[in-house]
Amino acid sequence: MKRSLACLLALALVPGAMFAQARPKVGLLLSTLNNPFFVTLKDGATKEAKTAGFDLIVLDSQNDSAKEMSNAEDLVSQKVAAIMINPTDSDAVGAAIKLANRENIPVITLDRGANSGKVVSHIASDNVAGGKMAGAYVAKLLKSQGNVAELEGIAGTSAARDRGKGFNDAIGATRIKVVARQVADFDRAKGMSVMENILQAQPDLKAVFAHNDEMALGAVKAIQGTSRKILVVGFDATDDAIAAVKAGTMAATVAQQPALIGSLGVDTVKSILAGKAVPAFVPVSLKLITQ
Repeated sequence: MKRSLACLLALALVPGAMFAQARPKVGLLLSTLNNPFFVTLKDGATKEAKTAGFDLIVLDSQNDSAKEMSNAEDLVSQKVAAIMINPTDSDAVGAAIKLANRENIPVITLDRGANSGKVVSHIASDNVAGGKMAGAYVAKLLKSQGNVAELEGIAGTSAARDRGKGFNDAIGATRIKVVARQVADFDRAKGMSVMENILQAQPDLKAVFAHNDEMALGAVKAIQGTSRKILVVGFDATDDAIAAVKAGTMAATVAQQPALIGSLGVDTVKSILAGKAVPAFVPVSLKLITQ
């Protein structure tokens, strides 16, 4: 009996001897969860976090920079080991990143970059290259001439800037003219509304490039309300967009791999916490999906 009591006392004096070691807490800040692309990204990160032994805290910034900052403050107060962030705005996110920097919490950006603050690694597709893929395909289908429209994503995001740049670079040497360029905030309903206005103003429109599939699908809905045949190319390869391409209502979509972006984010966090060097940029491959 004395030996048993002595053993129990010895165990009690060893921190954590009778309990599993605490799992590191890692934060994932997403610009929105009202978009299938980011839901898939979250699912990829969640699955990998379980394998890595992390407690993943997922917070939705609802496309609001103020909410994003509040979420960052929440994660810092929970003393997370690292933060993965998909910015609502590449400029505004700097404040949240600098907050984490002051607390020596490593930050990784996903899909969209940040224009300020210290980021250990950025994991994303090459959005410029994806925009060029879309532009080259539109040019091929239109035989390098005709009027097109561009539906832009949220102003200030690196994804919108880079996808637009790639597209316009690709059509720059052709006789294709962008006759309408409007922001629709990566949103399907806004994409439909903006497209309805463009259709009224542009009677000779031949194609539309949308910076993401949600806007592209909104544009398709608007076009279906008319008897016009207009090519629509999107970006992200969400399930709905791929189905639309197969059905022939969309011409193409640039395929990203959101689940892979999420899982690579967790893998990068794992390396950082293990003291390993990680690349400043981790590219994720793209491909064009057509019929």
